[in-house]
Amino acid sequence: MQMGKKLAVWFGAAMIGTASMAFAADAGADAKKPEKPYPLTVCVVSGEKLGEMGKAHVIDYEGREIRFCCRDCEKTFRKNPEKYLKKLDAAEKAAEKPADAEKPADKE
Repeated sequence: MQMGKKLAVWFGAAMIGTASMAFAADAGADAKKPEKPYPLTVCVVSGEKLGEMGKAHVIDYEGREIRFCCRDCEKTFRKNPEKYLKKLDAAEKAAEKPADAEKPADKE
């Protein structure tokens, strides 16, 4: 009987530990999600619409999320990242502009 109680306690502790790790993993995943939506709907390298060739290939480059249409575009990006980061920066700035900032003011 004593062995059965030890086994039950051990099993219960193992279940709690597993549940705690799963919760911590979920919390960590939420912390890594970008605060702003990704500014491009196309691959920063090829201009292909993201998702047309399957799931977008996503990397973290120096703390920034970069999305590509395929792995080959990541290789191209890594040869000259500054070129493509400029495109991404421009798209982010355009996305930050308020919608009425682009409309000319009505003159009466």
